[in-house]
Amino acid sequence: MAYKTEDPLKCRIFFIQVLEQIKMTLVIAFIGKNGAVMTGDLREITFEGEKQNREKLEKDLYNGTIVTDDELAKKAREFGVGITVTDCKSKISEREGILIGEVSSIEGGVTKKRRLYASAGNHAIAEIRDSEITLTSHTKGSNLIVLGNDFTKQVANKCFKDNWTKKSTFQDAIKILILCMETAARKTASVSKQFFLIQTTSNVDVLKIVEKDRNN
Repeated sequence: MAYKTEDPLKCRIFFIQVLEQIKMTLVIAFIGKNGAVMTGDLREITFEGEKQNREKLEKDLYNGTIVTDDELAKKAREFGVGITVTDCKSKISEREGILIGEVSSIEGGVTKKRRLYASAGNHAIAEIRDSEITLTSHTKGSNLIVLGNDFTKQVANKCFKDNWTKKSTFQDAIKILILCMETAARKTASVSKQFFLIQTTSNVDVLKIVEKDRNN
């Protein structure tokens, strides 16, 4: 099952400059005993300009200081940084019953990625650099996993904690993840208002896909 709030092909581009640095933002997953659900926003932000000015803009963006797209545009002009913002980068997918989410950054020509694999009852996280996949964790049992910047992780974790109870079900988890994405989008311009949501009831060992990816 897939859920989306708007046609992702309708990409919005605010400013176009030479590609220098690319950041992709938020993926959230709930892993339960009988299923897993994952959601990811569609925003991709490219920065171009002097490193120190990019870092100042990123600091304001990723600590929650910049809330709206208009504020982001204004701050970018103040710092003299060119940006491209698009809302059409899907970060989640499903393969053989396993949900896969990925966030990444490209800086100085070097791509860094964190990839989450999830199915009912288990999940794994891997880091990818120069096409080399390194498994960093493999855990069984129920869990909430958030991939993103520190501010979005804080927002998502608080939203889930505030709405999850001992009586909550898997269907409740789906609703809460939607709420988490909507809340994050209201609080920071680093997250798009559009997002995808997918789910699975498969309990296949996620390491099977990890090994396939390693061998490809």
